[in-house]
Amino acid sequence: MKHFAYISLIIWFVTTLPAHAQYEYTLKQCLEEGLLNNYSLRISRNEEQISKNNATLANAGYLPTIDLTAGYTGNIDNTNSTQRNDGSVVKERNVFDQTLDAGVDLNWTIFDGFSISTTYKELKELERQGATNTRIAIEDFIASLTAEYYNYIQQEIRLKNFRYAVSLSKERLRIVEERYHIGNFSRLDYQQAKVDFNADSAQYMKQQELVHTSRINLNEMMANKDVDRPIKVKDSIIELKHSLDFNKLWNATLNTNANLLKADQNSTLAELDYKKVLSRNYPYLRLNAGYGYTLNKYDINSIQRRNNWGFNGGVTIGFNIFDGNRRREKRNASLAIRNAQLEREQLEQGLRADLSNLWQAYRNNIRLLNLERQNLIAAKENHEIAKERYLLGDLSGIEMREAQKSLLDAEERILSAEYDTKMCEISLLQISGKVSLYLK
Repeated sequence: MKHFAYISLIIWFVTTLPAHAQYEYTLKQCLEEGLLNNYSLRISRNEEQISKNNATLANAGYLPTIDLTAGYTGNIDNTNSTQRNDGSVVKERNVFDQTLDAGVDLNWTIFDGFSISTTYKELKELERQGATNTRIAIEDFIASLTAEYYNYIQQEIRLKNFRYAVSLSKERLRIVEERYHIGNFSRLDYQQAKVDFNADSAQYMKQQELVHTSRINLNEMMANKDVDRPIKVKDSIIELKHSLDFNKLWNATLNTNANLLKADQNSTLAELDYKKVLSRNYPYLRLNAGYGYTLNKYDINSIQRRNNWGFNGGVTIGFNIFDGNRRREKRNASLAIRNAQLEREQLEQGLRADLSNLWQAYRNNIRLLNLERQNLIAAKENHEIAKERYLLGDLSGIEMREAQKSLLDAEERILSAEYDTKMCEISLLQISGKVSLYLK
């Protein structure tokens, strides 16, 4: 009996953890905290901000560049000069000449074959795609955290079922032990009841690990500093939505699915790249201007010092006649557009297939759930009848155990059906772009 008392003590300790140390959450609260703190989402938002920062007129090339320059040059020369008239040689040694210059230069590409305007449109499209990437990350996060939230509920319900199984085995072991001592049951019945109790207790303790793992996952997704922090969820059942309609889901997918939106943006970017190649068929116009100052100091020249300052400016018009790559780049850009369109069509087909498969699984799970609920009622009645017969001595321990197992199996099947249906629901809402409904 020491072993029995030890297991009972463990179960009592696990089931009586201090409630004040737990944080109670609804699904909405979990999502709100996770959306605010999750590291992956924060990284995605920073990347979105980078794309916003890049979408400027200056980055596209619309604005001029202004450079301030200054320089100094010093020369020390030795010179031998031969005179033409008499052949004499004039020697000059360590002649030190100096030049100091400073200036402001402006360079501005006025027209570049629409390349600048196309680049700006491309940057704005990348900005929109950055927002789309963030939306995809948020929707993936909502789906993942919602799935883990209901997984935690599932593991808690399963733990409750195992706890009930332990209580049934404990009561059976008590009855067998009492009747064994008065000679109504054999030692085999007593040992079998003890084996069953130990098996249920071990299964219960193993389930504690799964609950713990799910709790850690929730804390990690919400970016809690203490990932081992106790959590208590307000929901105790897996609530299902039965108002889903396939046609509405598919229409919503075509209109709002973030991945389809991103595919459309990729097609737009491919078309803009093609326009940038075509812009090289046009001439370019560039403006340059500046203001400079130059100081020259001469060591032996007849002029000791010279100062120059003033404006300079010019206009350059050019046209690239041949560079050897334009036709190749044009063909490749055209193929890139086609590939972007094909990828979009492939994605749409894949979404249709996923939606159809999930919808079929969703409907089957709902029918299975209704069937399992009827089975659970029958299993409970069967267990009650078996329990009464067992107390009267009309049923063997093995048959009693089988009735108990049938009840637990029915509860497990209905729990699995509820969870599987919920997972289908989450996936259907994510594909159709409606997964944010869990925030309401």
